[in-house]
Amino acid sequence: MSADRPRFLAITGATASGKTELSLALAERIPVEIISMDSRQVYTGMDIGTAKVDAGERAAVPHHGLDLVAPDERYSAGRYARDVRGWIEEIESRGALPLLVGGTGFFLRSVMEPIFQEPPLEPERLDRLRAWLADVEPERLAEFVTALDPARAEVAIEGGPQRMSRTIEVALLSGIPLSRWHREAPQDGPGVPGVVVALDLPRDEMYRRIDDRVSRMIERGLVEEVRSLLDAGYRDGDPGMSGTGYREVTAYLRGESTLEEAMELIRRNTRRYARRQMTWFRHQLPSAATWVDATDPIEARVSTVMEAMHREGLTSPTGKPS
Repeated sequence: MSADRPRFLAITGATASGKTELSLALAERIPVEIISMDSRQVYTGMDIGTAKVDAGERAAVPHHGLDLVAPDERYSAGRYARDVRGWIEEIESRGALPLLVGGTGFFLRSVMEPIFQEPPLEPERLDRLRAWLADVEPERLAEFVTALDPARAEVAIEGGPQRMSRTIEVALLSGIPLSRWHREAPQDGPGVPGVVVALDLPRDEMYRRIDDRVSRMIERGLVEEVRSLLDAGYRDGDPGMSGTGYREVTAYLRGESTLEEAMELIRRNTRRYARRQMTWFRHQLPSAATWVDATDPIEARVSTVMEAMHREGLTSPTGKPS
């Protein structure tokens, strides 16, 4: 097996661009197993707000990377890359094509260009620090990040409380800023080459789909899902609960906003996140990535993906063209 031959197909794109629809359509044409590439879908009990595929879709196509940890646990990009390398081996052994699907660009990069080996942090001290950081306001977290790791401050602050907290944890408990670990520590395993397809959607259409998605999530029971998580003891500072949709509904349940205000905040914050995703994809995806018009008919999108796979030599584990 050539070390540089593509071993997986990745379908990425901003929120609501149609990644799931395209992946399931491809699964009707070629034998695949899907690996979620979504940093929120790893959490148990968080289905509606993360737009997980339903039970029927999971039964039709094997899925990996869903429901891995509780909402109060962290799941790093480094752990994701290690898990994906194992899943790819297993999927190939069954004669199927690994298909990574999701919009978390950093997860994709961690597979193709592995990040540094994570520093060992004393578990008891880490637990105490995380418990304390969970109650710190984002503005204060930003001040800590700027003081402890100025080289990473902009990225960490843009990433929100979870990324800021991680930056603080590493700096305080290892004594070395996270930005320096990224520069100097050895890679955590080999990179895995793959074919990358990105869905492109006009901004107006993306906003319309996001607005519709938020309404459907509320209709499907997002409020009840968040209430059950809070009743189970999870807090809005937990890694899973800090995501868009969950923090706004938590504020509503606390009486800090109306449901209509919460929905508008979810729409606004999701649109902002989608813009950040598109900016990242434009500048950080491999130069060979194939862009697909997400407004094309589904058969046209499938054909474009198949052409990209053929052009880049992506074959099934049995050696047959995919």
